[in-house]
Amino acid sequence: MSRLAGLLMGGLGLVACVPQDEETVQEAPFAPVYNGIETRLLDGDLVNFIVEMEGARTLADVEDYARCAAAQYALIRGFGFARHVRTRVAEEGATWRGDAVYTISAALPQGVKLIDAEVTVADCGERGIPTV
Repeated sequence: MSRLAGLLMGGLGLVACVPQDEETVQEAPFAPVYNGIETRLLDGDLVNFIVEMEGARTLADVEDYARCAAAQYALIRGFGFARHVRTRVAEEGATWRGDAVYTISAALPQGVKLIDAEVTVADCGERGIPTV
C-alpha cells in the first residue's frame, strides 16, 4: 500500500469518528401505515387486541395503536374506561405486531395503567392513530 493510500484510509477513519451535533442528525419523518385491528372478547370485560403496523419507530408506537383500539372499543360497548393488562410486541422486517389485553369497565377501575376512553379516543384522532 502506498503512503498516500495509507494516509487517505487513516483520514477516512478519523472522519467517521467525528461526533455529530444532534441538530445535524435528522430523524426520518414518522409516516406509519396502520394495517388493521383484530378484536377478541376473551371473557366478559377482558378483551384482546391484535394490531399490525409498518413504520413504527419503537414499540411505544405499537402500544399507542393498541391503546387507541381499546379506548374506542370501550366506548362502542358503552364503557368509559379501560385498564391495560399486558402488551407483547414483535417486529418482523418492517412489520410490527402488537398483542394487547385490556379490561373495559363503566367505572374507573383500580390499577396503574388506566385509560379514560373518551379522552384517549380524542387524543388518538388528533395524532392520526386509527381506532376500531
